[in-house]
Amino acid sequence: MPFTIGVVRELQPGERRTALVPEVAKKLKGLGASLIAESGFGDAANLPDSLYPDVEILADREAVLRRADAIIHVQPLGVDDLGKLREGALLVGYLQPHQAPERIRALRDHKLTGFALELLPRTTRAQAMDVLSSQAGMAGYKATLIAAELSGKFFPMLTTAAGTVRPAKVLIIGAGVAGLQAIATARRLGAMVEAFDVRPETKEQIESLGGKFLDLGVSAAGQGGYARELTAEERAEQSRRLGEQLKNYDVLICTAAVPGRKAPKIVSAAMADNLKPGAVVVDLAAETGGNCELTRPGETHLVKGVTYAGPLNLASMGAIHASEMYARNILNFLTLSVKGGECKLDWNDELIAKSAVTHEGKIVHEPTRQAVEGS
Repeated sequence: MPFTIGVVRELQPGERRTALVPEVAKKLKGLGASLIAESGFGDAANLPDSLYPDVEILADREAVLRRADAIIHVQPLGVDDLGKLREGALLVGYLQPHQAPERIRALRDHKLTGFALELLPRTTRAQAMDVLSSQAGMAGYKATLIAAELSGKFFPMLTTAAGTVRPAKVLIIGAGVAGLQAIATARRLGAMVEAFDVRPETKEQIESLGGKFLDLGVSAAGQGGYARELTAEERAEQSRRLGEQLKNYDVLICTAAVPGRKAPKIVSAAMADNLKPGAVVVDLAAETGGNCELTRPGETHLVKGVTYAGPLNLASMGAIHASEMYARNILNFLTLSVKGGECKLDWNDELIAKSAVTHEGKIVHEPTRQAVEGS
């Protein structure tokens, strides 16, 4: 029997993406894999079953779970679903190992092999599988459009019969993939854009997109392209300098994140008092607590004349293109192991080894093991 890859409906409220698009289904079929899916799995992304001639569509979710050798997914499967998978089955997608210990224990106890693609190393070879980057681009784009909609100002400069309207001034905190896309989108909309990041090497990237680098004199360059956590002294100095600058901006877009941890608090309530009435704050990091102290995840509210938006799952708002990118990431990861209708995992490949969370009844990702089982 060929290696069978399954897909089921995403059950998390508001999740519209799918891990399988027709183009990728065809390519997986070309690798010799057999494909099965729960009916309607792509409906939320406007991808009906009829677009998948290479996939066997089943009405019964449990039948997909019991037959599959591997499940590809966006959001992690629930504990009940995990209990229906066959021993040794693979899961490939987001696993969020730091958020739900009971899910990791279920993966271990049912002897499932779970791959968390958010754990892939930041290497050139891994870029084609990097779900964090592919989805962050959509999130940064959508966050900027939300900011433009909420703002009482035009983003571009306009010359009208009633006089000239000056462009909005936008500050973007964090110049990772989401932040860079936010910079590019705000510039395309015509805004004056500045950006701040504790990694000094981002200055060139910011400027290449037409933004201005806001240098606060605090550096936190870390390993693997991520920022390290700031010391208490560094945070205090950053806060003081940033707080002094906030009065200059009409829009603040926060995108700073540290993988596997709560979002760093960068804008305190006291600092936010410096924002001018009518300003807008869009906190892309709301899902992990937010960069702004006044953010309420999933809500938009007003404080002292300033609008604070904490949108969740921004990538899902662009479900069609986000699904396409995500499914290609999945395909590129599976291509490492699936050939000729068989799946052979090469544990000497760092992309396989470092993204694995559980295997053969053990938690093999050490930080997760310590969090779930203790030292």
